[in-house]
Amino acid sequence: MKQRSTRVRLIALGAAAILGLAACGGGDDATDDAAEEEGMDIDYSETSFLTTGNDCTAGKTLTEGKLTIATGNPAYEPWVVGDAPESKEGFEAAVAYGVAAEMGFSDENVVWVRTGFDEAIQPGAKNFDFNLQQYSITEERKATVSFSDPYYSTNQALVAFADSPVANATSVSELKGLKFGAQAGTTSLEFITSVIQPDAEPFAYDDNAAAKAALEAKQIDAIVVDLPTALYISAVEIEGSKVVGQFPPSDAAPGDDFGMLFDLNNPLVECVNVALDRMRNLTSELASIEETWLSSYTGAPVISLD
Repeated sequence: MKQRSTRVRLIALGAAAILGLAACGGGDDATDDAAEEEGMDIDYSETSFLTTGNDCTAGKTLTEGKLTIATGNPAYEPWVVGDAPESKEGFEAAVAYGVAAEMGFSDENVVWVRTGFDEAIQPGAKNFDFNLQQYSITEERKATVSFSDPYYSTNQALVAFADSPVANATSVSELKGLKFGAQAGTTSLEFITSVIQPDAEPFAYDDNAAAKAALEAKQIDAIVVDLPTALYISAVEIEGSKVVGQFPPSDAAPGDDFGMLFDLNNPLVECVNVALDRMRNLTSELASIEETWLSSYTGAPVISLD
């Protein structure tokens, strides 16, 4: 009999999955007990919801058997490569397919739709099961939508031209007299108004493309975006620009946690959270995806908040 050794193996390899599956409707206790009595070596780290017979998603998606995922229109690198999430290339595209696979959805059963950033946060029915386009989890947004657990954490960062007055700034106190811009409805815009507190009201743009165009035309001095986006902009999109620095987390502006966005109180959230937990703690797939797509976009000087 291998009952004791099997139990130890279950704890070591499958605790998170077992707890998560229980939260999503539970497993078949009798089957598990019988397997242990027979000495079977059950490795939950090699299985998904469907292959274990625990379909957490049943009745919880817009279309049965399909997973409808939304991203931006367009979607930008390094989050989605070439504005083609179905390619699975880019950090968020890869995370989305990883979560889908953990929940038992094959690639061909993943359906992509596009939404505006603000549009998805508005109350009301959604045309997606979840949406990921760098949505920071905030208490204000939780009043109208639900979020998964974080799948990535980052800081805000400042992009400007290398020959601009802001280029060598090392503290927020040096930024007060400059003209800033950011996408409307984002934590980046909120960061400008609440932390930097410039003398002039910042410009709010419909999307990051408009903010980048304003910077490139030198209508503003700098833009604020998340750090990976800032590093991509400076390296690839706006010639002559640089990442002046990133802002450290603080009580007034903690680092941004990105979560997948759902219709309010959507029961699918619990299934996605179990999938993310497995990807983080059992398979290390989240870390691998981050290394593949974001390793070049995580380093920058720190701008003091003094």
